[in-house]
Amino acid sequence: MTNSLPATMHAVLLKGHGGVEQLEYRIDVAVPRPGAGDVLIKVGAAGVNNTDVNTRIGWYSKQVKGGTNAGGTSGFASVNNENASWSGVPLKFPLIQGADCCGRIVAVGEGVDASRIGQRVLVRNMLRAPVENRPFECWTYGSDCNGSFAQFTVAPSADTWSINSDWSDIELASIPCSYSTAELLLQRAKVTSEDTVLITGASGGVGSAAVQLAKCRGATVIAITSASKAGQISSLGADRVIPRDANLIQALGKNSVSVVLDLVGGKDWPPLLDVLKLGGRYAIAGAIAGPMVELDLRTLYLKDLTFFGCTWQEDTIFEELVGHIEQGRIRPFVSKSYDLSDIAAAQQDFIDKRYAGKLVLVPPQGNVREDY
Repeated sequence: MTNSLPATMHAVLLKGHGGVEQLEYRIDVAVPRPGAGDVLIKVGAAGVNNTDVNTRIGWYSKQVKGGTNAGGTSGFASVNNENASWSGVPLKFPLIQGADCCGRIVAVGEGVDASRIGQRVLVRNMLRAPVENRPFECWTYGSDCNGSFAQFTVAPSADTWSINSDWSDIELASIPCSYSTAELLLQRAKVTSEDTVLITGASGGVGSAAVQLAKCRGATVIAITSASKAGQISSLGADRVIPRDANLIQALGKNSVSVVLDLVGGKDWPPLLDVLKLGGRYAIAGAIAGPMVELDLRTLYLKDLTFFGCTWQEDTIFEELVGHIEQGRIRPFVSKSYDLSDIAAAQQDFIDKRYAGKLVLVPPQGNVREDY
């Protein structure tokens, strides 16, 4: 099957940690070939995520203390390349990023049933096959290995899920990273219909997904976002929207919510614990406003709070997510799509928070053969 594939493809290469100048759009990148247990996917669309920007700028390095936006365009001067990845293992450049992928399987490697060819698929962004499904270990698709910012990509068959949906490729490509992260937050925090849930960064990809997924569980949802995006977040099901600059204690009162799902962190973090009820649960999967916070340990233990750090995903997470899509329990929230060659503009719009929801990149389609 691989004999009919083109030899080269369009792709974006990340040449090293730094600013957007490290993103190089090329039209002569070799099309990868699937190894044993792998599938080759013709990419239909690829979502833009915080992890793409954070990986590019080296934000995961412990030397970086500021928020994503502080280095989103130009990078950071203080990055230690030795620990600037999710796993702490130095990245190998050039790297094809892209944690979100929707496409079709066009070839399979040894050991993979050929009947998979032609399937429309989503790739689980937290890859489990490369680490032999060991708990609390994963490879991040588009960081620990090449991802979807290209016309073709390789992924483990075991981490590539067939999807039956009438959504467009652009809509489906908005799902894997953001919605699986949101589903993880909700599962870890054990959110039910009895909960009142406060969601920070609610206009972003993960935050807006969490609004929908919390409502699927029947929870009462309070969302924090900018005033300009409040209407859009309300339309997703939020019961109440709080402006980003509001005084949370004045707006909500102390001990008023049972769960906080946080994606922001930063200097305004302490009141999140004040509004949690006794025995409340706090789950975090991002810190776009900055990773350093001030924690009064007395608040943590005197209120019997439980904290959840959320990265590694149990196998049930992506299975639940595909079920949500196929059964119509959630809907996509895409604000804009871009040609893959416009990745720098897409990332700048993302950094500037110009739009709510998801931004998606589309690689060239017309010059790729369809007869395989």
